[in-house]
Amino acid sequence: MPVTVTVEPAEPAAPALPPGDAVLRRQRIRESAARTYARHFPIVPVRANGMTVEGADGRRYLDCLSGAGTLALGHNHPVVLEAIRRTLDSGAPLHLLDLATAEKDDFTEALFASLPPGFGERSRVHFCGPAGTDAVEAALKLMQTATGRRGALAFTGAFHGMTAGALAVTGNVAVKAPLPGGGDVTRLPYPYDYRCPFGVGGAAGAELAATFTERLLDDPAGGVVRPAAMILEAVQGEGGVVPAPDGWLREMRRITAERGIPLIVDEVQTGVGRTGAMWAVEHSGVVPDAMVLSKAIGGSLPLAVVVYREEYDGWQPGAHTGTFRGNTLAMAAGAATLRFVAQQGLVERAATTGARMTARLGALRGELPVIGDVRGRGLMIGIELVDPAAEPDACGAQPAAPELAVRVREACLARGLIVELGGRHDAVLRLLPPLTITDEQVEAVLDRLADAVRAASAPGAGS
Repeated sequence: MPVTVTVEPAEPAAPALPPGDAVLRRQRIRESAARTYARHFPIVPVRANGMTVEGADGRRYLDCLSGAGTLALGHNHPVVLEAIRRTLDSGAPLHLLDLATAEKDDFTEALFASLPPGFGERSRVHFCGPAGTDAVEAALKLMQTATGRRGALAFTGAFHGMTAGALAVTGNVAVKAPLPGGGDVTRLPYPYDYRCPFGVGGAAGAELAATFTERLLDDPAGGVVRPAAMILEAVQGEGGVVPAPDGWLREMRRITAERGIPLIVDEVQTGVGRTGAMWAVEHSGVVPDAMVLSKAIGGSLPLAVVVYREEYDGWQPGAHTGTFRGNTLAMAAGAATLRFVAQQGLVERAATTGARMTARLGALRGELPVIGDVRGRGLMIGIELVDPAAEPDACGAQPAAPELAVRVREACLARGLIVELGGRHDAVLRLLPPLTITDEQVEAVLDRLADAVRAASAPGAGS
């Protein structure tokens, strides 16, 4: 008797990943000329875990970029993956505009529990489009609505995003120059000890910056109409990792409060423990009127919000909308990240580990005179590279060395270390490692970075 055998159709084999060189070639052909990181890091990541990224060529890198500060817990942290898997397995809707969900409610609980004392108790949150720049737009619109005024106070060196309103309050001339005028913005001096805008540096420079701001606002012939808001970063990230002095921040709060000007603090890159406080503004004890949050709050997925004092909630329904406000997976991942950072003491670890890294890098200045300045807060560190043979300015700072910085970035990559540049002339090496960086990884980062600076600054290295 014949036996019938049923053969199940074989599952199609997973497509083989194309070689990295082919992927990079197609990217160059197909993607826009505005791409940035892809130009600096010609690698095709295929796997990532914690601080380690593996390329298609099998090489491994220590990632000190962390998605420009997005990856507070590093790549694919188990807590984040578990939150995402749990949400997927639950059958929860992944997209619901701004409808209420259990995931959104849980994220909001975690977020408000993390906010600075005196701020979260009487605040509202608005879920914005998926990027920080949209939250900046929302914050500016909110304060214009609440005050009935136009215009904003913003600072030299600032970076707040690339959409129209956010770009208007951004300081980077190169990205603004090709575009039409960006609105009514008064640009104020941001304290920058190494390259003081007043040529004095230190506490005196910060005092002058505060005095200039106050007198300009009170000058009836100063040309500044009472604005809708002041927006600032407690540590300028893209601007070159420039921390604001705590006293100056307190002065900005006093000056704005006395004149009825809402204060917006942009914590897109500094938030979720990055600077050794859950939110960078907490170092100064300042309580703002609004905080703009994104990057790490989504646990590696797109999420942006603006949190503000409830008396400013004068919006009409639909005053600021966006299709992708309801990212359920990001809210689940973000809530897990916020709680893990708080429960595991990662804020304190960022402070101590960052201080240790900054101290060791500072000690290198004696050996490597191309290091003009080392600064930062927590695990947000900047190393400004200079031309040591050039004439210093009034504060003793040599001219920036952007060509050297590019060589150092390339030398770092060759040694398995991903670092990016920033600052006025793209001459600042920026370190944004995950808060989960181990002691062993700290030593590896510092060793590779020091070796890269030595190699890139050696005689004949630039020829």
